[in-house]
Parts: sequence; structure tokens; C-alpha cells
Amino acid sequence: MGISRKCVKTWLDRYAVAGRAGLHDRSSRPHSSPRRTSPVLEARIVALRVRERRSPDWLGAELGVPARTVSRVLARHHVPRLAALDPLTGQVVRASKKTTVRYERDRPGELVHMDVKKLGRIPDGGGWRAHGRAQRERTRDRTTKPGYDYIHSLVDDHSRLAYSEVLPDEKGVTCAGFLRRAIVYFAHHGIPRIERLITDNAWAYQWSLRDVCVEHGITQKFIKPHCPWQNGKVERLNRTLQTEWAYRQPFSSNAERAAALAPWLEHYNTQRRHSALGGYPPTSRLLPT
Repeated sequence: MGISRKCVKTWLDRYAVAGRAGLHDRSSRPHSSPRRTSPVLEARIVALRVRERRSPDWLGAELGVPARTVSRVLARHHVPRLAALDPLTGQVVRASKKTTVRYERDRPGELVHMDVKKLGRIPDGGGWRAHGRAQRERTRDRTTKPGYDYIHSLVDDHSRLAYSEVLPDEKGVTCAGFLRRAIVYFAHHGIPRIERLITDNAWAYQWSLRDVCVEHGITQKFIKPHCPWQNGKVERLNRTLQTEWAYRQPFSSNAERAAALAPWLEHYNTQRRHSALGGYPPTSRLLPT
């Protein structure tokens, strides 16, 4: 019959005890698992995941548990994947764009990504995140509008080293000045030369960055129109900026939030674990400076 003698013996014994019912497939799960993760630790893993919305690599390092164990615990408790969650609210969304085509440049500075993220300014005294929507609506002065901040960011494709600034607009002169300062920042952190710069097709990027790129020998590249995932490294940084800096805690003023960017950026580059880098920060891929 093409099966082992042991398998035949097992089936015969089961048939002798339970008849045809004994021949149905059974789970291979052991009757006891003495080395299984304790319920207390499982509860800590699930609670930390719900509160922080981080990957198994980050959760495992925080709790001293292998990332694979964290993944199994989350699956056992039917915790949805991060890709299925809204990054700001943590609520399950119906769909999210995914791609199986991933790339990474071979050396720092070979390619950098640049983009701008617009955020609403926080009124003095705090907005609705600090006081709640109902209270904010009662005290809101509708005759004045706080306006927007523009978060300019540059991120290295290989090391994920990032640099961001809060600026008042996204005009060409502002973008060019930011790029000059970002080049200096990258040079101080072990990336002395940027070879290629990729951006979207905004007018400020197409025309205002030419002189800066020529001056520093940078080749400009542009994504295909309406395909922001081609600039995915900095788009992902924009989402991280929102969830871990801008909306992580309520701020009492716009200046307070702006002042919190530099310390967070230092943490991002030197301490924050990146799953794409094997759980290490961006500076782990750069030479000491």
C-alpha cells in the first residue's frame, strides 16, 4: 500500500479500540506543553502590541522574548498584522497596498529619497487631542486659522539615516535650502557624498533643486506620476513621523511639537530598531564619525 508498518499498526490499534471513528485524522498537538509561554507573559505581549503598535522584533527586544515567539503569541490571540491597521488609530482597515518587489541600494549615499509632509499647526493651549473634540469646539476661535507646518525629510535608501525640518512652506527656495542643510547633516554622519536624489514630480523639486544637485554632483530622479510607492522609503518615514512624533502625545503648542522633532530624530537614527536593518538603528550601517 506504500505506507510504513508503523502507520499500519497505529491504524489497526485505533480501529480495534474505536472502530471507524478511530481512523479519522487527529491533531498532532501534544497533550501538554510545559515550555509554552506563560499566560502572564502572553498578556504582556498582547498589551504592549496594542499600546505601541510595533513589530515582533521590537516587542521581543523590549520583553526579552524571541521575535518568533512573539509572532506565535500574537497569532494565537488573533491579533491582526500591522499592515492591516490604521497607523494613527490602530483600527483595522479593509485593505492596504503591499508589494513583493523590494529593493535596497548597496552603499550609503547611492540613493536618497526626499519628500514633504503637511501637518496642521497646533493652536496655543493645545488642540482637540489635548482637550477632546467637545471642549475644543466650545473654545475654538473660528476667525483665526492656525495654518500648516511643512515637514521636509530626506532619508538614505541603504542605511535609512533620516533628516527632517519643520518649515513654513514648500516653495522652491525653501526646498533648496533644506537640501543644502541635509547634505551637511549627512556628511557629518558618515555619508560624505550623495549620488542620486529621487523625488516626486512637484514643480519645486523639478526646477528649484537643479543648482544644488549640479553643485554637489547629484543625479536627479523622479518617480512615475501617481506612484508614490516608488518613493516608499521617505513615505514610510512620513508615517513614522506621524505616529511616533507628531501624534504620539498631545502637545500644548505648536512650538512644543516642533522642539520635540530633533530629539526624536536623534533617537530614530541612533537607537530605534528597524526591522529592515535586522533590528539595528541606521547608524549601525555607517562608519563612525
